[in-house]
Amino acid sequence: MYPGHWATLKPNTTAVLNCETGVQLTWAELEAQSNQVAQLLFARGLRPGDHVALLMENHLDYFIISWGALRSGLYLTCINRYLTASEVAYIVNDSCSSALFVSSELPVAAALEAHLHNCPHRFSKGAVAGYEAYQKLLDMQPNYPLAEQPMGDTLLYSSGTTGRPKGIKRPLTGQTIEHGIPGVEPNNPYGIDQHTRYLSPAPLYHAAPFGYCMRTLSLGGSVYMMERFDPQSSLKNIEHHQITHSQWVPTMFVRMLNLPTEVLGQYDLSSHQCAIHAAAPCPVEIKQRMMRWWGPILWEYYAGTERNGSTIISPEQWLEYPGSVGRAHSGTLHICDEAGNELPIGMEGLVYFEQTHRPFEYHNAPDKTTQATHPQQTSWTSLGDVGFINSEGYLFLTDRKAFMIISGGVNIYPREIEDVLILHEQVQDVAVFGIPNPEFGEEVKAIIEAKPGTEKNEQLIEDITTYAREHLASYKVPKSIDFTNQLPRLPTGKLLKRLLRDPFWTKT
Repeated sequence: MYPGHWATLKPNTTAVLNCETGVQLTWAELEAQSNQVAQLLFARGLRPGDHVALLMENHLDYFIISWGALRSGLYLTCINRYLTASEVAYIVNDSCSSALFVSSELPVAAALEAHLHNCPHRFSKGAVAGYEAYQKLLDMQPNYPLAEQPMGDTLLYSSGTTGRPKGIKRPLTGQTIEHGIPGVEPNNPYGIDQHTRYLSPAPLYHAAPFGYCMRTLSLGGSVYMMERFDPQSSLKNIEHHQITHSQWVPTMFVRMLNLPTEVLGQYDLSSHQCAIHAAAPCPVEIKQRMMRWWGPILWEYYAGTERNGSTIISPEQWLEYPGSVGRAHSGTLHICDEAGNELPIGMEGLVYFEQTHRPFEYHNAPDKTTQATHPQQTSWTSLGDVGFINSEGYLFLTDRKAFMIISGGVNIYPREIEDVLILHEQVQDVAVFGIPNPEFGEEVKAIIEAKPGTEKNEQLIEDITTYAREHLASYKVPKSIDFTNQLPRLPTGKLLKRLLRDPFWTKT
C-alpha cells in the first residue's frame, strides 16, 4: 500500500509528526505533496530506473521527496548528512544521480558545486547557491498522481566502515506503487499496522530507520520523528505520543540506562508494545537490563542494507537463547569456512544467506559483489560476519571477519571483549581491535570513552585491566588501553573502527 490508499481512508489524520516542533503531515498532505515531487521529476525528464539523491536533516520533507521518487520508479539514494563535500559528491557521482535534493540547514550543500560531475537537476530546501528552491517549483505542479506509477527502490550506500562506501542496488520489481515498497509484510512479526504509532529517534539517511518509517507508512501507521536522539526526550516522547513501536541501536540503550535512577522511572511507558533493535551487537547484560526495565518487548533482527536475508528473534526466544540474533526469517542460513565448505552445527564461520536469486549487486563494483558471493554457490551471499548456528537453528554472531584478531594463531573476537568492558562502571563506550605485535602478529588494543567526570589515568587503566582479567581468558585481555573523549560512531550507532585501527597499521 502507499499514501494514496490511506489518504482516501483517513485523509486528515497524522502520517508523520516532528516530535520537536509538533508540525505534522496528514495523509492527504503527504499524498498531494509527494505527487507534486513526482510530477516535477517527470517534467525534468527523469524516468523509471533513473537516480535521485537526498541530503537533508530529519525533516518532514524527507518523506515527501522520498515518496515522490519511489512512486516514479526511481532509485533513491539517501546520503549521510555528516559527510564532507567530497564524500557526498562521491556518492552523488557514483550513483549517477540526475537530481539532488539538499537542505540549506547543511553547510556542506553549498560546498558541493565544484565536486559534482553530471547532476543537472539540483533542488534545495531554502536558499543555496547553485540550486533551485524546490518549494516554489512544487507549488506549480499538479498534485495528482502520474499516469503510471512504477515502484522504485532505494540505492543506499554502506557507511564505509572498511573503506569507500558501496552502493547497494537491486533490480526494480516491475510492480506499481499500489503494491507498496519492497519488503513490506502486512503480517509482520512486530504487529505494525494502521494503528501503529512508531517512534523514530535515529537519522533518516540510514537504511534501518528509513526503511521502518516507510514500512510503517505503507501499512498505514503514523511516524513520530525525532530530529535527533536524546535519551530523556525519547522516554518523554513514548509517554506523550503514546508510542506503540520503536527502533533503536544498542548505544541508545546504554545512554538511556545511564540516566539517573529517578529519571528512569519518571515516564509512563505502558503504551510501548514493541521495541526493535539491530545495526550493532547488543551486549547480553545491557539487553537483560532493558528487558527488566521495559518488559519483554525487545525484538531483534539481523540483516543488512543488502536485503540478502534476515533473522528475527522474539523477546521470549531471546530469553531462552540469550545472545542469539534469531532464526532465519528471509533466506536460508549457511555457515562456511574460508574455502566455502559448509561447517557443522556449533562451528564458527562466515555467515551466508541463500536466496533463490541474486538479491543485490554493489553498484559499479563487480569485484566487491564477487567478494560477498560464495565461491561455488552464486545465490549465497555474505555481509562479512562470523558466527555459528546451534542445534535449534538460532544464529549467534561472533564478530565481523574484517576485525577478527589473530594472535599467535589464535582467533580473538573483539566483540566478546567489548561486551565485557562496556559493563565496567566507569566505561561509557569501548572499541577493541588488533594492532601489530612482532612476536604474535597481533595483540589486543582497547580504546575507552570514559563516563563523564571520570579521571583518565593509570589507576583507571589498572582497574579496567583487572576487571578484564576477572571476566576474560588471559589472551583476550587488552595489552594496552588508550582513552578518547568520544569514539567515532555514526548517529546510527555504527562504530567506524577503521579510523581507530588504521593508524596503528600504517606505522608498520
